[in-house]
Amino acid sequence: MEYRRLGRTDLKVSMIGLGSMTWGEQVTELDGFAQMDCALERGVNFIDTAEMYAVPPRAETYGRSEEIIGSWLAARGARDKVLIATKVTGPSDRFPYMRDGKPRLDRRHITEAVEASLRRLGTDYIDLYQLHWPERPLNVFGELGYRHEADDPEATPMEETLAVLGDLIAAGKLRSVGLSNETPWGVMRFLALAETGRGPRMVSVQNPYSLLNRTFEPRLAEVAIREDCGLLAYAPLGAGTLSGKYLNGRQPAGARLTLYPDNTRYRGPRAEAAIAAYVALARDHGLDPAQMALAYVASRPFLTSAIVGATSVAQLENNLEAKDLVLSDSVLDGIEEIHRTHTYPCP
Repeated sequence: MEYRRLGRTDLKVSMIGLGSMTWGEQVTELDGFAQMDCALERGVNFIDTAEMYAVPPRAETYGRSEEIIGSWLAARGARDKVLIATKVTGPSDRFPYMRDGKPRLDRRHITEAVEASLRRLGTDYIDLYQLHWPERPLNVFGELGYRHEADDPEATPMEETLAVLGDLIAAGKLRSVGLSNETPWGVMRFLALAETGRGPRMVSVQNPYSLLNRTFEPRLAEVAIREDCGLLAYAPLGAGTLSGKYLNGRQPAGARLTLYPDNTRYRGPRAEAAIAAYVALARDHGLDPAQMALAYVASRPFLTSAIVGATSVAQLENNLEAKDLVLSDSVLDGIEEIHRTHTYPCP
């Protein structure tokens, strides 16, 4: 397993990380334990979660993914063997059960969120604490364009967000901080504030990136490289679609998109055509389609870690084989040819 530096810190994370989004909903605690055992054995030292998980979010499963990780850390005595990343929820009316029902990125909400995550994880510190999404209005899910909307007059100033994160780092409760679902302006604004001494420097940005969604490249790749604020890629397999298992209308029993058909971000005619082309390319070269897709993401110079989620140990084991896969020039050329035809089918 290759390990890559997290921003400008001394922390190094495995180039493939383990996501926990479905633990406590689709994945049981027992299966979550098995996945973490498997990942650790194969060199994964980075586990990503969030306070709002499991997904789809419900009051009954709020914080459950963190609890499963905390139970595993205690049972295995593994806290010093892994880096734990979690996130604070941004504004949304979907969480009436979270704190006062109006989650924000202000001092009170972040402080309460960190303390609750520490309790659920059963740890004294969090290695990477991320802002799950910005407080300002953005059309970041499923759209390529930008529609400007006026900021909420009660929105938390970035300076306040950074100040509380800095205090929590000083208190030893956080080791580093990062962003998620951010834009180039947002990343650069946070970095500029840090450079003027108004808080800690962001070390990463967790955004979607896969063969189906390469919008990170024109938007944020240069920022990630020049500013040492690397990508933590979520959905590197497009919710599992790049394995090819959903092609031709298939609905595998127990699979995520079978159970949750409203999740259409990586479905539809444009997605289907692109996925079929990538799967065919992989098979023409004797490659597993999921491994090829992950190896491509891992090969990008702006990538710090690709976060994979799985519903079984067997699926996870297959995905982790990508850690040793180096794609040939002919495969890379084939990927670029498909990308020219099927550009950003699933933004």
